[in-house]
Amino acid sequence: MALSLATASSGPPDLERLFADWRAFERPPMLDGVPDYTAATFARRHAELPAWRSRLEAIRTAGWPVAQQVDYELLRAEMNGFDFYVRVLKPWQRDPAFYTSIWTEQSDTPAHEGPTNHAAIELWTYRFPLTPDADAKLAAELRTVAPLLAQAKRNLTGNARDLWTVGIRTLKGQATALNELAGKTQGNSAALKKGLQSAQLATNDFIAWLEREAPSKTGPSGIGKDNYNWSLRHVHLVPLTWDDEVMLLKRELARAHTALRFEEQRNRGLPPLHVTASPQEFRERGEAAATKYMAFLRAREILPIHDYMDPAIRAQIGEFSPEATRNFFAMATHREPMTLYTHFYHWWDLAQMRESPHASPIRRGPLLYNIWDSRAEGMATAMEEFMLHAGLYDDNPRAREVVWILLAQRAARGLGSLYAHANIFTMKEAADFHVAWTPRGWMREDLDLLGFEQGLYLRQPGYGSSYLTGKYLLEQLLQERSKQIGDAFSSSRWFDEVNQAGLIPVSLIRWQLTGKDDEIRALTRSQD
Repeated sequence: MALSLATASSGPPDLERLFADWRAFERPPMLDGVPDYTAATFARRHAELPAWRSRLEAIRTAGWPVAQQVDYELLRAEMNGFDFYVRVLKPWQRDPAFYTSIWTEQSDTPAHEGPTNHAAIELWTYRFPLTPDADAKLAAELRTVAPLLAQAKRNLTGNARDLWTVGIRTLKGQATALNELAGKTQGNSAALKKGLQSAQLATNDFIAWLEREAPSKTGPSGIGKDNYNWSLRHVHLVPLTWDDEVMLLKRELARAHTALRFEEQRNRGLPPLHVTASPQEFRERGEAAATKYMAFLRAREILPIHDYMDPAIRAQIGEFSPEATRNFFAMATHREPMTLYTHFYHWWDLAQMRESPHASPIRRGPLLYNIWDSRAEGMATAMEEFMLHAGLYDDNPRAREVVWILLAQRAARGLGSLYAHANIFTMKEAADFHVAWTPRGWMREDLDLLGFEQGLYLRQPGYGSSYLTGKYLLEQLLQERSKQIGDAFSSSRWFDEVNQAGLIPVSLIRWQLTGKDDEIRALTRSQD
């Protein structure tokens, strides 16, 4: 696709046209009915990036309101994200899990966490039994699995050992999901059955191929500190370095463990938290917790309440888990559901995107390359501690202990991922660190959650630390904004301002809310 440079302009319509053109370009061309991730095609497309950047730079932003300048920086960040993926991350070459097509659950974030191919099949959107139209649609989607995996065998020339291991585990999950789908669609069309069988055979064959190739994969999977820092600065617009993040997460890990010990000391005369013992009790406690949490937010005027918030929380109550299969987060919800419901701010974010779309088309949908991570994961994590300080557990002090355990786990797993990207740790060593520094043995080696989390964070640099770095940036923003507003400040006003800015990097929200551009100007000063 040849591009001619646009003439200089001073209006956002040019930016919105460029955004629409850019998003069309970002989707790769098709090859054999599936996206073309071959090396030759990426080399050709990457060579076109300077023309896209020139077209962006030709748009003059002088005199624009800050909000429109923020949109400009978002588009620049996406172009940098494409550059980073092609030059450094190369998931189509290094990361077998990139070729996973079957997604059985909706992500609680604006888009899938980590690199995802453009032919993803959102199985969670289907309702069974299928209607004839849904049957035909799913059959067509399933037919893309085999050619995509055939292409993957040619494209996957990388030598990242741990990423290869993650890929095997992830594709085995796809095989399981396809087997379960077969049980749900026994009475459906011959075309669906044929497409499903093709996807099953191709997935099993691909897993066998990955396992045969695995012994030859001996290289590191981390991208190194310099590449990590470039991504933080130019793609995710995070005003921190790898070293800054390590120091911050080490501080949060020590703070969480210290706070936990003194909570335990204060609560030593109290009975332990009751652990839910049955599915019925789990549901009843979950409903009661949702009611209590929403009532607390209303009574304390913590944040603006919208009609979608209560049902969004109740939809995520989940299911009872037997103790033997109870993962880290289930350990929390089976003791005090509200400790995790605070993290479900995610679902309010998604509901707001659906019910009250942003006026700017650039912010209306998910940003590419997980550029939203500091805001989405940072706010969800910050809410856990915000609500503790606001008094949510004043009548149940033992629940405060769970909040500090959650914080310790997020710090431990984030540190593990940072060391893995610096190639100081292997993924196994990162997982061991994660387990060792999560209190009370709640993070177990024998359950899938550990491998999923460390695998994801290895696949998506910066994601494992974003929970706490985003939390820190939001806390810093609250500090600055409250001083700026003075006596007129309220938490409800602050939440409303942040939410209205959209799911964008916190550094850009800071610029829009405070008018201070020092941080973002330092981040975007050069591409070096």
